[in-house]
Amino acid sequence: MLSSTSLYAAIDLGSNSFHMLVVREVAGSIQTLARIKRKVRLAAGLDKQNHLSHEAMQRGWHCLKLFSERLQDIPRDQIRVVATATLRLATNADEFLRIAEEILGCSVQVISGEEEARLIYHGVAHTTGGPDKRLVVDIGGGSTELVTGVGAQATALLSLSMGCVTWLERFFSDRNLAQENFAQAELAAREMLHPVADQLKANGWQICVGASGTVQALQEIMVAQGMDERITLAKLQQLKQRAIQCGKLEELEIEGLTLERALVFPSGLSILIAIFHELNIDGMTLAGGALREGLVYGMMHLPVEQDVRQRTLRNLQRRYLLDSEQAERVAQLADNFTLQLANVWQLDERCRELLRSACLIHEIGLSVDFKQAPYHAAYLIRHLDLPGFTPAQKNLLATLLQNQSNTIDLPLLSQQNALPPRLAQRLCRILRLAIIFASRRRDDTLPAVRVRANDDELFLILPPGWLASHPLRTEELEQESHWQSYVHWPLILEEIAQ
Repeated sequence: MLSSTSLYAAIDLGSNSFHMLVVREVAGSIQTLARIKRKVRLAAGLDKQNHLSHEAMQRGWHCLKLFSERLQDIPRDQIRVVATATLRLATNADEFLRIAEEILGCSVQVISGEEEARLIYHGVAHTTGGPDKRLVVDIGGGSTELVTGVGAQATALLSLSMGCVTWLERFFSDRNLAQENFAQAELAAREMLHPVADQLKANGWQICVGASGTVQALQEIMVAQGMDERITLAKLQQLKQRAIQCGKLEELEIEGLTLERALVFPSGLSILIAIFHELNIDGMTLAGGALREGLVYGMMHLPVEQDVRQRTLRNLQRRYLLDSEQAERVAQLADNFTLQLANVWQLDERCRELLRSACLIHEIGLSVDFKQAPYHAAYLIRHLDLPGFTPAQKNLLATLLQNQSNTIDLPLLSQQNALPPRLAQRLCRILRLAIIFASRRRDDTLPAVRVRANDDELFLILPPGWLASHPLRTEELEQESHWQSYVHWPLILEEIAQ
């Protein structure tokens, strides 16, 4: 029986949507039990005097009645409800909050923009992998939060009163997607960003992370259209031109854009383009969590780990009883090969980290069954919650694990969106070889193998006599050479004195 004391809930009364997250604490981490989201568009109910309409309040109360049933099983001190931009502004917010608290049976806290930014950063730090020094961007319905930080510590917390709902009302209220409307929306956003841009740029960042529905929607569109998951200004401009071609909001049809998100898509897009321009952002990835995760982790008082991905991989190894020593053995071999081939094959730190992650969990399919283990591994990784890894990175890991032995599914490697297909293919080749060389599961049986390559050919250089002394692995390597030749990847075995 599930103990209610392990349950936590976080509710975010946003300007565009209301969200509820219900989780269970498991071994110092969280397991998501429910995510419930309803489009309320509260900000659309604000008039010029910041008076919130009764119709908008009714939409919000109706949503909270749905949420309230799930809260009945959770201790009151393990529930946190916060309200953001619209209820900060509304002159009659007290009326809405009084009834909201009656419906939910707990208090609702209207948080400042700075506190919202802090919680968003906290949620990102707990759930998103990559370098520690980051810029976090969250475009909400009524405000946009910008945060710089290092590890668990934020260095700048900023909240600007512009959001995808308020910008919709200001610049796209005529439902016209003309170039002029986009230009005005972008200019207004840049004017708001300009006074704070220098402060943010002075703090610097190694990675830029987007933590909003706007960023998620844009990434989903890019992936649906066969692009990789990294958001760039060029891709945003391309989407803007596609929207302009549609002419009207009612006629906005872009592959990957949901009907639910279409209404605020142009306004969110224009704000994000302005942010990229003003802050000179090269690229952005999607965060694994934001405000609601920040609330939950705050209630649980869990420390921010230095490396979210490593925590996730360790938890998987424990949960599925993986041989961590063998995983590390394969990972070290693969890392050695990657370093030798880094320049010729253009394998950067991102490639090394993703390949290492695949190595550390490559035997997870054995927890289901030896037969078809690579397919079981791929299924598990595609469907498990992996904090620190983006959806595209999860798909890449699953694709590598599915292709760790036997036949190679080349189209599958081309369909993932985390890396260019050629790089994914090269990681696949290295993983397969590392698994073969480490198959005896002992450090003292690993050969002093060197690798070299040109564009497609891969040479394995072994000590003299090694092939004759290790007939089983030699047979496996020869079979591997055949497997790789079927997809036009030449693999050549050589014995040369070191």
